[in-house]
Amino acid sequence: MDNIIERGMIKNLKRPLILLLLYCTVCTCIDPYSPNLNGFKSFLVVDALLTNENRTYYVKLSRTKEVQNEEPDMVYGASVSIKNKGGNNILLQEISAGIYITDSLTFKGEIGNSYTLNIKTGEGTEYESESCLMYPVQQIDTIYYSKDQEIINNGSETNDGIRIFVDSKNGEGSKYFRWVYNEWWKFSVPYPKQYDYINKNDIPTVSLVKKTCWNSNNSDEIIIKSAESRQIDRIEKEPVLFIASGKSDRLLIQYCIQVRQLSLSKSEFEFWDQMNQIHDTGGDIFEKQPFSIVSNIHNINNPDEPVLGYFQVSAVDQKKVYIMPRDIAELNIPTYHYDCERIEIGPGDYPASPNPATQMTFDKIYDSYILSGYVFVEPVYDLMWNLSKLVFSNPSCTDCTINGNLKKPDFWIDLDYPQHNK
Repeated sequence: MDNIIERGMIKNLKRPLILLLLYCTVCTCIDPYSPNLNGFKSFLVVDALLTNENRTYYVKLSRTKEVQNEEPDMVYGASVSIKNKGGNNILLQEISAGIYITDSLTFKGEIGNSYTLNIKTGEGTEYESESCLMYPVQQIDTIYYSKDQEIINNGSETNDGIRIFVDSKNGEGSKYFRWVYNEWWKFSVPYPKQYDYINKNDIPTVSLVKKTCWNSNNSDEIIIKSAESRQIDRIEKEPVLFIASGKSDRLLIQYCIQVRQLSLSKSEFEFWDQMNQIHDTGGDIFEKQPFSIVSNIHNINNPDEPVLGYFQVSAVDQKKVYIMPRDIAELNIPTYHYDCERIEIGPGDYPASPNPATQMTFDKIYDSYILSGYVFVEPVYDLMWNLSKLVFSNPSCTDCTINGNLKKPDFWIDLDYPQHNK
């Protein structure tokens, strides 16, 4: 679970930070885009989230690269620590290049406490965050869904499906919120491979039929809200995710979403709001006037050095909900259909040839379809149990591990009733 959450944090930050780097590089351009990167400087990128959950906390350190699509240089050999307002200092352990973690058994963030992140690189450069207070967060009341539409292609098309919403309970807490989610779903491929073809007289069953798997995804958008101007702290009908039911197999068998509601400080809310604005430019660096995004991390000896990223300190409340096909059956929304071919073919489907050397055989049919990228699924026999045809299909329609995992998630409950909240 921790790895899934961490990937979600990285995805939330990665694209906006790349665009921010481009802003910093070409902010004075008014001519057609042809930036000179001879003066490129590599910036430190910090991805760190501290919560009140019983889990391992990660700090990821990297440096930007001159080429946008290249993997960043990981910052290894640094000394990374988190200090609370009482002066207790927690040293993080580097488990791989650029990844530093806490011990989940000895350290957990506390609501009402303040924390400071300190980073000292192997070259001796020291960075420190502002002191960040962990604000309380309201509890999630319900996660629910309703029929909705998504407008795509500049308003020329729509997708029908369901939109998932969150309500939170009244209570004292931060006026600023962020939501992230993880989703899992169970699915089955239409034509699982059940046999191996050796020759027409030897077609054994496979040792493992890869029919049913689980897939997962975590949020990569930035979902935030301010309730600063509201007299009521309750959050109602906050949209979290839209699922186009005709475009995805998520809702065919069983689906689960876990939503995490995070408290934010005002300054962190402003950080995410600016990141959202960069993300909304769609990658066109001339669409909006460039502006500076302020991190809460700085170089102690050189405050003017840009640092990308933010030390996030948030209290968290979370809730899961399962959705079954019967739950949405009455919504009258499209059902997903796999784009799969099922090809049944045998020698009798080819013109007869007087020359035995050119006569089509099962071996030739098998070799031809395998070379064309299809997968053998199963044999077909006639009433006398003579081999009649061979069945082929697309790889992704025969093996669920191409798009999923055979291992059931540890928390997963196979349901035989409509709804289950956790």
